[in-house]
Amino acid sequence: MNRGYPLFLDLTDRAVLVVGGGPVAQRRAEQMLAAGAAVTVISPWATEDLIDLAEREHLRWLRREFAAGDTADNWLVQACTGDAAIDEAIVAEADRARIWSVRAGHAEGSPAWAAATATTVDGVQFAVSGGQDPRRAVALRDVIADLCAEGLLPVRRHRRGRGRVFLVGGGPGDPDLMTVRARLVLSLADVVVTDRLAPVAVLDHLDPQVEIIDVGKSPGRHAMPQDEIDQLIVERAEQGDVVVRLKGGDPFVLGRGGEEALACVRAGVPVEVVPGVTSAISVPAAAGIPVTHRGLSTSTLILSAHDGAAEVVRRAAATPDDTTLILLMGVRHLAETASELIRAGRPADLPAAVVSEGWTVHQRTVVGTLADVAQRAECAELSSPAVVVVGAVAGLAEQLGPLAAISVDARHGGAP
Repeated sequence: MNRGYPLFLDLTDRAVLVVGGGPVAQRRAEQMLAAGAAVTVISPWATEDLIDLAEREHLRWLRREFAAGDTADNWLVQACTGDAAIDEAIVAEADRARIWSVRAGHAEGSPAWAAATATTVDGVQFAVSGGQDPRRAVALRDVIADLCAEGLLPVRRHRRGRGRVFLVGGGPGDPDLMTVRARLVLSLADVVVTDRLAPVAVLDHLDPQVEIIDVGKSPGRHAMPQDEIDQLIVERAEQGDVVVRLKGGDPFVLGRGGEEALACVRAGVPVEVVPGVTSAISVPAAAGIPVTHRGLSTSTLILSAHDGAAEVVRRAAATPDDTTLILLMGVRHLAETASELIRAGRPADLPAAVVSEGWTVHQRTVVGTLADVAQRAECAELSSPAVVVVGAVAGLAEQLGPLAAISVDARHGGAP
C-alpha cells in the first residue's frame, strides 16, 4: 500500500519554520522562499549562502538553538539540524500541535516528506517521490524535466488561460538545429503561425489539436502582409491562446521579429523571443565557408539584397576590403549586385559563393568569383532560399567541402 498523499501547498505569506543552518536547511529555506512563504530559520550558525539569504530576502534568522514552543503558529516545519534527537523532538512537538513537519534525511520517521520537483516554462509543476529513496526521485525528476525541455511530453494546457506570444527562431532548416527551448515552447502552443523557411517537419509531431497557420512568403508572392501577421498573433493571444510565431533562422536577423515584438508590447500582450541559429552564418558553414578566418577576414556584414544592388554597394563601401559580405535574398539580383560591387572597387577575381537550400538534403553550392558567380548560379539553376557569400573565405568551400550533417527529419522533407 502506498504511503502518503501527494499535495501541493500554497505557502504564500504563510509562516514556515526551518530548524538548522547547514546545506540541507539552506536548500529548504530557498525552496520555501521561492514558494512565497514567510520563513524563519532557527540555528546558532548558518552557511554563508543562508546568511546571505537572511540579509537579502524575506527571511528571519534567529541565532540560537531550538527551544520548546518554537513550532507554534507555523503552517509547516522543516527539521534539518542533522541531530536525530533534536529533529525527532521538533517533529514530535509539531505533531502535538497538528502542524505538518518534514524531517530531513529520515522519510520513514517523518509525517511529511519533500518530493523532487521541477517547473516548466509555462508553469507546469511536477513532483516525484522516491519514498525512502530521494536519489531515485531526483533521477526520475531530471529525466522528466529533460523530456519536457525537449518538447517530448504533452504539457500543452487544456484550459484556456492568459494568452502570450513566443517569437521562435527555427534555425536554417534542419529541425536538429532548433534550440531545446524552441522545442519546449512548440509543445506548449495552441496556435503556430509559420512560414516556408521554418523547419516545418517539427509540426508533424505536435498535438493534432494545435492549429497551424501558414503565412509563408515566397519570391513574388506574399501570402499575408506583415501588418496582418502582427494583428493575427496579437488577436489570438488576446483570445487566450499560446501563440508560437515560428520563423526560419533567427527572428531578429532580417526576420521582422522586432516588428512583431513591438506589436505585442503595444497591445499589452506578453511576448518572449527564442533565438535561433541564423542562416547568415550557418548556411555558409554547411558549405564549408567560415564567415571569418584568420588571415582572410575578421569582420562580416550581413545584408538584405532585397533592397537592390545600389543599397548593397552603399553599405559595403563603409567596410574594410577584407570584410565578408553575406547577402540574404540575393539570388534574383546577383548579376547586378556583383557588377556594381566590381564597379565600386571590389576585385573581379574575389571569391564568391552561392549556397542554396542550406541544411536540407537539397543543399547545393556554387563557387566562383565576383565576375562569374551569377552566371554559374544561373547555369546550376540555383534558387531561393539561398545565401550569397562574397569574400576570400568563399574560396575555402573548395578545400573543406560540404560540412552539413542532415537529420532524418530534414531528409524527409522537413525544411523547404
